[in-house]
Amino acid sequence: MRRLRMFFFSIIWRRNFLFALLLLIPAVVAPCQQESQESASASSAPAVAAEPERQDSEIGVTGLGSFGHYHIFANSWWSYLDLAQVEYDRHSWGYKAGARMDYSASFAPMVLLWQPSKTDVWGNPGSKQHELNYGIGIAPIGLRMTWRSQKNLKPYFLIRGGVLAFDKKAVSQYASYLNWSLEIGLGAQFKIAPRWDARIGFSDYHFSDAFMTPSNPGLDSMTYTCGLMYHLKPRSR
Repeated sequence: MRRLRMFFFSIIWRRNFLFALLLLIPAVVAPCQQESQESASASSAPAVAAEPERQDSEIGVTGLGSFGHYHIFANSWWSYLDLAQVEYDRHSWGYKAGARMDYSASFAPMVLLWQPSKTDVWGNPGSKQHELNYGIGIAPIGLRMTWRSQKNLKPYFLIRGGVLAFDKKAVSQYASYLNWSLEIGLGAQFKIAPRWDARIGFSDYHFSDAFMTPSNPGLDSMTYTCGLMYHLKPRSR
């Protein structure tokens, strides 16, 4: 009798299990059919033309001023550098490490170098008197990395190289009128108007004559930098 009850119970359990499976099949198949229909309709929809990439560029005026020195690639630290420059930046190389990669160049129409009036071959002062040495500069090779480029506060890293020309021999009276320059800096730009940014930062500004003459004292300046940048109207690539 017990075996008979177990036999009928197993039949009833299997019947209920099969019935539950039949009820579950539509619930599983229907979403799959709907998903396939949606993907088919999406694939058959006409392709929307991609919006052309915008080419962002900026132009601005920045200034650098010395507040200290250290010896890395240079010997002298008794001269002080100040300059004003016009800068141009353009988004040119996509994005790397989360930063927008910009081409950067600058022209400095006013370079002021306060240097000892008498020096030895390495730029060490021979007196306490200083003189003002005027110059100009251009830095046509540069890279600016800008993070958060669409935000109000945009940190940046900058490296730029070029040449400086002075009306007197720079840093030492035995050195050269012409010097190679390298600026490495970091800081931030923050929006002050729809197309205007203010900039503040810190730079290491190096220049030397690379032994174009036997005397190559060079100068490594710690400088502050500040300026105003104007965003030009974007263009399609």
